Amino acid sequence: MAEEPLRLDAKRSALIIQDLQNDVIGEGGAFADSGAPAHAQSQNIVENVSRIARAARSAGMPVIHIHYIVEPGALGLKQNAPLFQGVKEANALVRGSWGAAPVEGLEPQDGDHVVEKMRMNGFYDTRLDILLRGFGVETIVITGAWTNMSIEHTARHGADAGYEIFVVSDGTSTTGDEWQHAALNYALTNVGRAVSAEQVVSAL
Repeated sequence: MAEEPLRLDAKRSALIIQDLQNDVIGEGGAFADSGAPAHAQSQNIVENVSRIARAARSAGMPVIHIHYIVEPGALGLKQNAPLFQGVKEANALVRGSWGAAPVEGLEPQDGDHVVEKMRMNGFYDTRLDILLRGFGVETIVITGAWTNMSIEHTARHGADAGYEIFVVSDGTSTTGDEWQHAALNYALTNVGRAVSAEQVVSAL
C-alpha cells in the first residue's frame, strides 16, 4: 500500500532532533546496555535524520537540536523519577563530555539552533516554544530518542501547545521494537501522525 503523500510548508514547519547524543544511542554510551544503540542502528536513525535535516536546510526550514545536558555531579537534577535517577547514577550527559555530544553525523550545522533541557519534555522550561513561535511555526517534525519517553513527552506537549505533530517512525528509536510500536501505535495515537523519513524528504 502506497504511503499517503505528506504536505509540509517549510516556512511554517520545523525539524526537531532530540537527544541523539552519544550516551543515549551510542555504542559505549552510558545507556548502551539498554539495547538503545542496536535499536538506533536497526532504525538507521543517523542516516534517516541526517537526510531529513539536509532537506529541511535546503528548504529553509528551521532545524532545532534538543540536547539533554547535566552539570557535573548532576547538580540541580531533581531525583524525583527513575529516569532522572538513572541519568545521575550513570553519570550521563555531563556538559562537555563525549557522552553529551551529538552522535557523529548529527552535529549542529551553521544556521541550526540548539536547545538544552534537563527534563524529558523538550518544551519544559526551555526556549523551544519561543523559538518556534518566533519562526511562525505551526507544524513540528520530531525525530530522536527515546520514542516512548522523551519523544512522547515532547509530542504531547507540542500538540497541547497548538502545533501539528509529525513523528518520524524511522527517525526515532528506543530500546527495542516493542517499545517503539507501543509508542507509535498506542501512546501517540491521536496526538500526531507517524510518517516515514522518505515522506518528509519528498514533501520538502
